[in-house]
Parts: sequence; C-alpha cells; structure tokens
Amino acid sequence: MEQNSLKKGIWDSAAKAGLVFGIIASAYMFITQFMAAGSWPAILQMAVNALLWMLKFVGCIWLMMFYMKKLVKDYPQADNSSTFRFGCITAALSALIYAAVSFANYAFISPEFLSGQMDAVMQQMAPMLDSNTMAATEKMIDKMPQITFFSNLIYCFIYGTLLSAILSRMIPSKDPFADYKPDEQ
Repeated sequence: MEQNSLKKGIWDSAAKAGLVFGIIASAYMFITQFMAAGSWPAILQMAVNALLWMLKFVGCIWLMMFYMKKLVKDYPQADNSSTFRFGCITAALSALIYAAVSFANYAFISPEFLSGQMDAVMQQMAPMLDSNTMAATEKMIDKMPQITFFSNLIYCFIYGTLLSAILSRMIPSKDPFADYKPDEQ
C-alpha cells in the first residue's frame, strides 16, 4: 500500500513541479523575446540576458533539489531511485509544457519574431550559401515552430534527466553509520 502511495505521490508532486519549471522556462522565453524587440543597447541586453540565464539555470537546479527534498520529507519511504523517477517525470512534464508554449509562441502568438530572427540570419549567411541551400532554408523556415517544439522537448527532457541523475544520488542522504553496531563487551 505504501508503494502505491509513493507512486501516486511522485506523479502528483512531479506534475506540480513540472508546471513550475514549465512556467519559469516560458517566462524566461517571453522576457528575452520582449528584450530583443526593444531598443536596448546591445551590451546592456547581453548583460541582462546573461544574468537572467544564470538565474534560470541556478534557480532550476535549486528548485529541483527543493522539490526532491520535499518529496523525501512527504514520503519517508522514498529512496534514491524514487527521487530519480520523480526528477525524470518532472523533466518530461516541464519539457512538454515549455515546448508547447514555445510552439504556440512561434506559430500563433508572435510568428513575426521568429521570421525576423531567421531573416537576420539569412542576410548574414546569404553570401556563403548557394541558391539550392537558400531555397532549402526558406522551406525550413515554415517548419521552424515544429522544429523548435521537438528540439525544446528533447533538450529540456535530457537536461532534466541529467540533473535528476546527479541530484538523486544525494537525495535522500544516506547515513553511513546506519548499519553500525558497536561490539558489546
């Protein structure tokens, strides 16, 4: 019975954590997109983007650790494999949320942002590309929302799974003296 409770608890906690991670990543995407559309000086924009990326990176690591420790606190029978499973489920759900939001953003909300970015890249690359490559790239631009969906889904899942593998080795912490029994003399 405890095992079923733990499995249900893992899915429930992972869904909540995945939603938080998905919202954080989506908010970061919209903030950086808003900043790119503004008329900020390039050096300031780079500095703010770097700071935001670092906050997102460190914050996601800290949040994953927080949610894993919360799972262990709520379910004392949770072991390292349970926290790893929790992290993988969280990674999958947050990746799905973020990939869906990025697809909706590039396909429906602000497709002009993506086409503007691609046009800027194409103008820079045009002297180096032949006509066949240019035509193939133009065809690919129409499929960029789908490409970003799957690339974000795969990247975020892999990142979350690797993070889970690293953190789950330490959560829950193991007592090295748990099996120690002093000699009785």
